Amino acid sequence: MTSFRIRKLALLLPAGVSILSSCVIPDDTSRVAQEDATTAAARKEMVGLSEADIRMCAGFPTATADVGPSSQIWTYQRTVQRGNLNIAVPTLGVGAIPAVGGSVNVAPGGYCNTQIRMVGGHVAEVAYAGDNNLPNSRDALCVSTVDACVAYARQRGHKATAVSR
Repeated sequence: MTSFRIRKLALLLPAGVSILSSCVIPDDTSRVAQEDATTAAARKEMVGLSEADIRMCAGFPTATADVGPSSQIWTYQRTVQRGNLNIAVPTLGVGAIPAVGGSVNVAPGGYCNTQIRMVGGHVAEVAYAGDNNLPNSRDALCVSTVDACVAYARQRGHKATAVSR
């Protein structure tokens, strides 16, 4: 009777593990997820804002780098720590069947580096880098850096102006 239960468990365990593994969120969701609406809007609506405007809506940059006589890149670094859900599947080996086990980490933390390229004292380009995607949205961890600037540009009736690159 006990060996029958072990065989039954040995047959059901791989199915359970395969179901759990299908729930794993991939590290890179850029091919399947759409860009967050706010970060996408920031790429267009922040263009033309002045250095003073950016300091008003995003604060002072974490780092700056000169990239030419009248060009700088301002970086805003944000680390997002969220509560994690870790599911551990115990390792179990039965007879000739190899040991099966592992873990799944849901909603890990991440970070975003928002880069703003300034040319002649105005925003020319906004880009994002880092582990900043959520399962259904690209660049979503960057929203907290640019959301106030998007609102600021809209409130002031800012129209993006052509800035030479």
